Amino acid sequence: MKMVIAVVQDQDSNRLSNALTQADFRATKLASTGGFLRAGNTTFLVGTNDDNVPSLLQLIRDNCRARDQLVAPISPMGGNADAYIPYPVEVEVGGATVFVLPIEQFHHF
Repeated sequence: MKMVIAVVQDQDSNRLSNALTQADFRATKLASTGGFLRAGNTTFLVGTNDDNVPSLLQLIRDNCRARDQLVAPISPMGGNADAYIPYPVEVEVGGATVFVLPIEQFHHF
């Protein structure tokens, strides 16, 4: 048995959630915040049998895509923007960060 933890951008969250339901994967959905852009993310926790992991990873890959986005950088002076004029920077956001962990025991009460 494996625990798959997928951190996805909020824009992809509903699409992935619907795809997981249609494919009969049970998932726990948690709101989370990214550290780099401080943007909203959604973290999915999915427990599944080892032989289902490849199809689950493909499902995540198909429903979470990377995209370019302009963001304003955070002031390096701790919030004092008097002398700092931020220019938007194009960064790649989205996609999914996925961790696959072995599960030693599983209990459902």
